[in-house]
Amino acid sequence: MSAKPAKRFLKALRQEKLDRPPFWLMRQAGRYLPEYRQTRADAGSFLDLCYNPSLAEEVTLQPLRRYDMDAAILFADILLIPDALGQPLAYKEGEGPVLDPVRSAKELSKLTFDNLHNRLNPVYETVNRLSGSIPSHCSLIGFAGAPWTVATYMVEGRGSKDYVETKKWAYSDPEGFDQLIELLVQATIEYLIKQIEAGAEAVQIFDTWAGVLPDDKFERWVTQPTAKIVTAIRAKYPDFPVIGFPKGVGGNLLEFVEKTGVTAVSLDTSVSLDWAAREIQPIVTVQGNLDPILLVAGGDAW
Repeated sequence: MSAKPAKRFLKALRQEKLDRPPFWLMRQAGRYLPEYRQTRADAGSFLDLCYNPSLAEEVTLQPLRRYDMDAAILFADILLIPDALGQPLAYKEGEGPVLDPVRSAKELSKLTFDNLHNRLNPVYETVNRLSGSIPSHCSLIGFAGAPWTVATYMVEGRGSKDYVETKKWAYSDPEGFDQLIELLVQATIEYLIKQIEAGAEAVQIFDTWAGVLPDDKFERWVTQPTAKIVTAIRAKYPDFPVIGFPKGVGGNLLEFVEKTGVTAVSLDTSVSLDWAAREIQPIVTVQGNLDPILLVAGGDAW
């Protein structure tokens, strides 16, 4: 019996030469698809969609039916971890996520691991279903939000443009804020390992708001937590591919790559490709940099 051919996406993560670069989109399923909008309506709420394995599987597969992607990324949300830790979460029309804020070390007692995996079991089932239903040439990517980014939502209670409450706590009581970050590190490790055990072939850690921290705090609350997650995954699954995405961090991207041990790093649209090719690509695989508005604008390839 012949072995299955290696998947293009996984070969790229191993820095192997390819016939062409693999492609996938970070927000692969979503509102641009009419079939997604219908499934989302059928689910009743966004959280119900995330926690319904058959519907989450369906919306993950929808873009693959239209486009010949090289990877499928699990449909879920970065705020499922605080929800599973016991922080009330709702998605309100026109507002996005709304949480009951946690703004001091004393308030961390509201959070518990007791129901973590029971609450997240539908996500693991979705991964398991997808591992058997995605096209054979596609790789399955699991994901989680990075501790810093998830913490900003937990402290602010919603999305923010200035992160005042988060920074106030972090700067005035760094040791107390460290407790929240460490709680999220441990929850994220368990969450990603469960995804791997369910069939994910790579995982990505999204640190969307990493770029709002000053340089002297970047290592403490972005680089070090990510390094802990990568180390814990590799302790159980050596060489397992982990992709980091610290958005908007400029030259700190090199430090992130060197100190976290990620297999690959995603580039936001502000990163110079010449600089990335010179400084980053010799160390790890790079992906991204495409401005999504180019896809909306259309036209010939540049």
